[in-house]
Amino acid sequence: MKQGVFYGIGVGPGDPELMTLKAVNTIRECDVLALAVSDSGLKEVIYEEEGTVSAAPSYLEKCVAYQIALQVIPEIVHKAKLYLPMPMIKDKQQLKRIHDLCADMTEEVLREGKSIACITLGDPSIYSTCLYVHKRLKEKECSTGLIPGIPSFCAAAARLDIGLAENREELHIIPASYGVEESFALPGTKILMKAGKKMPYVKQAVAEKSLEVKAVENCGLPGEKVYCNAEEIPDEASYYSLIIIRETTMPLSSKGPH
Repeated sequence: MKQGVFYGIGVGPGDPELMTLKAVNTIRECDVLALAVSDSGLKEVIYEEEGTVSAAPSYLEKCVAYQIALQVIPEIVHKAKLYLPMPMIKDKQQLKRIHDLCADMTEEVLREGKSIACITLGDPSIYSTCLYVHKRLKEKECSTGLIPGIPSFCAAAARLDIGLAENREELHIIPASYGVEESFALPGTKILMKAGKKMPYVKQAVAEKSLEVKAVENCGLPGEKVYCNAEEIPDEASYYSLIIIRETTMPLSSKGPH
């Protein structure tokens, strides 16, 4: 039996109109929809057959990527589902065990000849949980592919109606859930991804270092908010907050369309 293909598919930053045709068509063609579940209560991989009523509706409700895709491809309700536990922890040994388990169970489905669409926010090549499974499947010589999506920082720049880099300017993408202190010394534009918990520190550093900052919270999602300076940004910003930082010598004056 010919084995299926595992696709990591980016559904874009939030606005369903930003999903690509390639993403929509590939999701439709795949037999199984794979979803990363951050809920610490999920300890094992769950597989649900096509057409069955989900035993885990809360996972679907909380999965932002699923809710985006659902607006464009409502028939995914009936697809077989593969729920992959992806807890937000930093214990490397525990994470390795979980990621190995996810890859092993995903491989079993592929060996049955079923292709899998693993959907993720933004682009699958940028800090995506699906990469943990994708790279393990490649090592097992399974068939894999990545379908690009619009990254959140590009969508945020568009929302602000600004460019991110010109000519020789550098562009740095930084995961804000880890240490960001050294990043402020980098030249050019700094993008802090998922920066909600770091907001008080970022605001203080910006004030001390002659930097200019803008932010978009929940870009393309319900509750989207745009902040044009550090003073406007609340200390308790949401998890999906993205910060754009530049030296004050680089104009960043647009307030974006309204």
